[in-house]
Amino acid sequence: MSTDLLAIIAAVRDALDGGRAFAPRSRLGDRPLPDGTALVLRTSGSTGVPREVALGAAALRASADATHARLGGPGRWLLVLPPTHVAGVQVVTRSVVARTPLTAAPDGPFTAEGFARLASDFLDAQPALPDGGPGGRVARAYVSLVPTQLHRLVDAAAAGSPAGLAALARFDAVLVGGAATPAPLLAEARGARVRVVTTYGMSETSGGCVYDGVPLPGVRVRLVRGDGTGAEPAGASGAGAGAVGVIELSGPVLALGYAGDPAATRAAFRTDPDGTRWFRTSDLGRLDEGRLTVLGRADDVVVTGGVNVAPAAVEAVLAEVLPGVLGLPAEACVVGVPDPEWGQAVVAVIALAGEGPGLTSVDDDVLVRVRTAVAERLGTAAAPRRLYVTGALPTRGPGKTDRRAVADAARAAVG
Repeated sequence: MSTDLLAIIAAVRDALDGGRAFAPRSRLGDRPLPDGTALVLRTSGSTGVPREVALGAAALRASADATHARLGGPGRWLLVLPPTHVAGVQVVTRSVVARTPLTAAPDGPFTAEGFARLASDFLDAQPALPDGGPGGRVARAYVSLVPTQLHRLVDAAAAGSPAGLAALARFDAVLVGGAATPAPLLAEARGARVRVVTTYGMSETSGGCVYDGVPLPGVRVRLVRGDGTGAEPAGASGAGAGAVGVIELSGPVLALGYAGDPAATRAAFRTDPDGTRWFRTSDLGRLDEGRLTVLGRADDVVVTGGVNVAPAAVEAVLAEVLPGVLGLPAEACVVGVPDPEWGQAVVAVIALAGEGPGLTSVDDDVLVRVRTAVAERLGTAAAPRRLYVTGALPTRGPGKTDRRAVADAARAAVG
């Protein structure tokens, strides 16, 4: 384990015990922080303005305890995420709270081969369960990934190197979050007996707080209209059930606010007359029988010809159809670009191995096939009017595509 990680573990432990606040990506200096701050995390800046989220020890512990309660109890964690972002810090926090040893991946890129070795050593080091549980271990074993990492393990298995995916199937739970996980990828992983748990949350909620669409113990979800009215709580039924709205979250996992930015704190964290405190996300969601489906960011919606198109919905269809059209899996990002006729045009940018860094238009027959497939599922308005390929999509954090950078590149390509 690296010296840096040992320092992070010690800093997290001290902060949880009431010591000095810990900020893995910032210099706190002497600036004022909200009372009770244990951790300060810089957001990845999806809105273009990175902020520093102040989290209290109680929120971090509540998140760790709720996670273990949902997963079946405390266990040992394997860390393969940067411990400077909320998902990685929470792996450290869960280990500290549960008082279990933490194993971490060495520095360097994530590969299926490297994960297979690391995970196998991690799992084999535990003695057998008396009841012959998964993998023959005495303690439960957990790991947290971003979709890109899961994608690499699934791709390696399909290419004839299944060791990484086989090792992943030995974990009691595999948390996957940080970005939306395509349905085909989930199906392939679960078909390989991987116990995938999709997570939704952000730094302001101490990381994931909704697992497989269901809020963790103590967490509440509701939807509001764009003006902040018309709240629909999780579990609502009747005429409002299934409606789309902006997601708000409540519970003991909420952050104290934004360090040094009281105006942003007041705008994002609001308190109801009954004293319940809510965090308003920038995401659209739908509630069905109390289960949350995240539809994408509210400010990502493309308005084309007067029709609202959710990029996440188009990306989900592309994840299903692109392998058949292109002959191999591909990751897509859908954005809107200005268009004199439609207001905005739907554009898809696809990452393909072997392509250069710029954007290249696909052949007309590929565009027609993709447009037809999307139109059949979501309607003509959602069908991309342009399709580009590139070597890799820009990112702004672990597993998160930088949609703003993709949109800038798409606008430049369209001209």
